[in-house]
Amino acid sequence: MAIVNRGFVGRRDRDAGRLPPGQYRTFDFPVLSAEPTPTIALEAWRLTVQSSDHRAHTLSWSDFQALPHADVVTDIHCVTRWSKFETRWRGVSFDTILGELPWPADTYVMAHCQGGYTTNLALDELTDGRGWIVDTYDGEPLAVEHGGPARLFVPHLYFWKSAKWIRRLRFMSEDAPGFWESHGYHMHGDPWTEERYS
Repeated sequence: MAIVNRGFVGRRDRDAGRLPPGQYRTFDFPVLSAEPTPTIALEAWRLTVQSSDHRAHTLSWSDFQALPHADVVTDIHCVTRWSKFETRWRGVSFDTILGELPWPADTYVMAHCQGGYTTNLALDELTDGRGWIVDTYDGEPLAVEHGGPARLFVPHLYFWKSAKWIRRLRFMSEDAPGFWESHGYHMHGDPWTEERYS
């Protein structure tokens, strides 16, 4: 069962050009999760990147912190129709993660999270500065309810693609549905073309 907090209220923004169709602007940061919020100790956190032929590369929290971090300021859009403008994040670009791998990447990625949540993405949705693993929001360590200590961040797609509590990125040669996609959500999730449902 999904867990929802208060904050699903907002208004149509005067700058409608920033709002995808069917969205409203909120100043809150609503929380919607498919799984209960976990507790993840930093010393136990791991991010494993797995190839389609089962090779694996694992980063500890200290390994991840040693990678080059950058700031990202962008709007985000949830499939439940709220949008939040100028959100401020810090993290490691997916391009940097790819640079750590000792093998070539496949065409698709399945993100696996603590608790069993998954979501699928095409690799080209994550490269060229479009995808991140973020650990900071608004100048503070990422709060657990927002996916801390680290989450996938793909702001140009609906926010269900920015999977919380990331623990594994599995490369695939063919696309496959993740959790919400297998329950009728769109395989891609572009807010500007309202790719909400399949």
